[in-house]
Amino acid sequence: MITPPFTFDFDSLRSVVDGAFADMSGDKLAVLAPATGETIVELASATSADTHAAIDAARRAFSTWRSATPARRAEVLLDIAAAIDADAACLSHLESLNVGKPLVASAEEVAGAADCFRYFAGAARNLEGKAAAEYADGYTSLIRREPIGVAGLISAWNYPLMITAWKLGASLAAGNTVVLKPASQTPLTALRLAALIRDVAPAGVINTVFGSGSQVGNALVDSPEVGIVSMTGGTATGKRIAARAADTLKHVHLELGGKAPVIVFGDADPVATAEILKVGSFWNSGQDCGAAARVFAHRSVYDRLLEELVGRAESLSVGDPMADDGVEMGPVAYEARQGEVLDLVNRAVEEGAEVATGGRALAGCGAFVEPTVLTGVGNDHHLARTEVFGPVVDIQPFDDDTDVFALANDTPYGLASSVFTRNIDTAMTASRVLETGTVWINDHMPMAAEMPWGGFKASGYGKDQSMYSLEDYTRVKHVMIRLG
Repeated sequence: MITPPFTFDFDSLRSVVDGAFADMSGDKLAVLAPATGETIVELASATSADTHAAIDAARRAFSTWRSATPARRAEVLLDIAAAIDADAACLSHLESLNVGKPLVASAEEVAGAADCFRYFAGAARNLEGKAAAEYADGYTSLIRREPIGVAGLISAWNYPLMITAWKLGASLAAGNTVVLKPASQTPLTALRLAALIRDVAPAGVINTVFGSGSQVGNALVDSPEVGIVSMTGGTATGKRIAARAADTLKHVHLELGGKAPVIVFGDADPVATAEILKVGSFWNSGQDCGAAARVFAHRSVYDRLLEELVGRAESLSVGDPMADDGVEMGPVAYEARQGEVLDLVNRAVEEGAEVATGGRALAGCGAFVEPTVLTGVGNDHHLARTEVFGPVVDIQPFDDDTDVFALANDTPYGLASSVFTRNIDTAMTASRVLETGTVWINDHMPMAAEMPWGGFKASGYGKDQSMYSLEDYTRVKHVMIRLG
């Protein structure tokens, strides 16, 4: 097994049910370091029966937790934020080790997770609704927003701690109890968080269960005791969950794939734009549903932008973040992902694309893919319509400012997009016509806990972060009182 460059007791990484560490009865699953392929730790996985025990614990705790005042819920969320802050160094190293991202990136995400809990601590005390009033003669009506019940939270492998914070913060703030399933490939930071906070809320309010989708995930989706399932992941998985959840008519919250278009108009600065895309396209090795994946550049700036983007891709320091603190991009998160990314690149070349830079695995061990820039990818090509989820971006020229919006919208996805221009009219038109849940102007990727994140079309439905997310984890009840 791998020896990490920091002191840590991996035996503390266990499922937590009903406020205590719980022994799971399934097979042991190996958790790997993608930079080396070595085993970090083997963890006992949960079976369907283990998952139902966690659901039962959450159901028993719900009546008490739903009655907790918003101030009490806020205290718990602030305590979770404080626990993350106090353990930030350990969490950052675990995230880098398990996902393969640079330490500077992991540290930012750990800080963002703590901030997310602080945001929802305030949001818990600010849910709004219609005022009580007389909408019918002889009656007063009022609206209640109530928690849904047990929330089954299925996190993703690319941002294990941050996405956990998004889901857990909103669920708890709304008054739900939870059963959290971390991704089986990258569970370490979620399990570390579970160990840190197992005493901050009443027993059964927060349950974290490690295991496979076929055991833990299916049990959460199938159980009639689970009122809402929230999943971040691929579109195909989201469709299966939505179909399966129909049997129990539970709420479904899905944040799925993306293929973010970037439109660079002729008045944009290609040098500054390329510097932004260096982050927007290759942050976290491109494993981001909002990554800048398809660049449309006006022909007047296309050649310069291509040159600048290729230069920045080639300048990236790629390697093991545990071995070199100067690394800017690590591996993709697991070996199979590496093969899938390279297969998509090879298929694009077979369909006529050209590799401007990259396109290969790095020599040696580890799930590394070179930062890759492709040209000649038409909108009808497989790559243009498929989420790569790796460090791959394609760039193509356009001539007509109006037609480019149709090209950008010609995708199954609708999560995020960006536009680079100095013209306010162009920017505002783009913000109106682009069919994505987020539109960035002259930037790509910034987020804030106060603003919603979620998409349209095959990118799913429901919002993470913001008050909109908090509302997604509640149900609306009308109370009508007869007067006199």
